[in-house]
Amino acid sequence: MTFDPAVAGAAALGCGVAGLGVPALVRRLPGPAGEVGAEPGLWWRGAALSASAGAVVGGCLGWDWALLVLLPLVPVQVALGLIDWHTHLLPTRLIWPSLAVAAVLACVAALADGDAATIIGAAVAGAASLVAFHALWWLHPAGMGYGDVRLATLVGFELGVLGTAEWLVGFYASFVLFALVGIGRAVRRRQRAALRDALPFGPFLLVGALGGIALAPHLALG
Repeated sequence: MTFDPAVAGAAALGCGVAGLGVPALVRRLPGPAGEVGAEPGLWWRGAALSASAGAVVGGCLGWDWALLVLLPLVPVQVALGLIDWHTHLLPTRLIWPSLAVAAVLACVAALADGDAATIIGAAVAGAASLVAFHALWWLHPAGMGYGDVRLATLVGFELGVLGTAEWLVGFYASFVLFALVGIGRAVRRRQRAALRDALPFGPFLLVGALGGIALAPHLALG
């Protein structure tokens, strides 16, 4: 699969413009999550991150029906990542509606593409993600919030639209990035105890998903 600059540019433009609405979306949330909407410069960070993510998704997939599922949710997931980074919270009122929208769009894409296996694969991937992350949360609730379980369900569904390879690589990349940043932080502080400091997992789930989209087509997964 080759990178398509035309689709990347169009997706970056669309997602970047939509990303300007991230502060308004965040401010509508109650509690600490909504307070993130007042952060200085959130408008340009939301736009830049949305445009960057859109470019990766669009460029890697090209003109594909999967864009119908993935691109509309980019600004919302950027908002989720920013909220989690600042507050270690992932608002349910953003995640479950996003999953519902993704499910509807996946059905539309499957019908348009004439491939019912797409929605089945996405549903299985989302359910598997929910079960796996719920198990991780149950085994070590202090190390993972339940918001991560919900977000993993959404991300798993989206990656499942693309295939098993993207799903596997995306989640693997999330854990690798999380570990590398945690270790890097401990090295920078020269404190082993820093490994036990809280680090939000949501942003790594989202960046890892982009890694799955970009890298999976180039990897041999048996």
